[in-house]
Amino acid sequence: MVFEEDHCMTTMNISVPDEMKAFVEAQMAQEGYASASEYLRALIRDAQKRRAKQALEAKFREALESGPATPMTQDDWDQLERQVWERHHQEQAQPS
Repeated sequence: MVFEEDHCMTTMNISVPDEMKAFVEAQMAQEGYASASEYLRALIRDAQKRRAKQALEAKFREALESGPATPMTQDDWDQLERQVWERHHQEQAQPS
């Protein structure tokens, strides 16, 4: 899940060596971040994107290794449509 800026914020205190603090401050100045928090949020978003990309690539590998592709039949499409409608009706029946 990628963090969105409009979500509630919470405070997290971290301890870093002086060298890392200086590095963060230099990166803030060089890359135009307004605060250390903004810089760290950008790093975390980048890490989240990398993780999501790795997960997607793993699914692609799994699909490629699962065997040869077969054409979708009309029965396959009908079954898929039924599953989508069933899920939709189940979601609509759940209280918000």
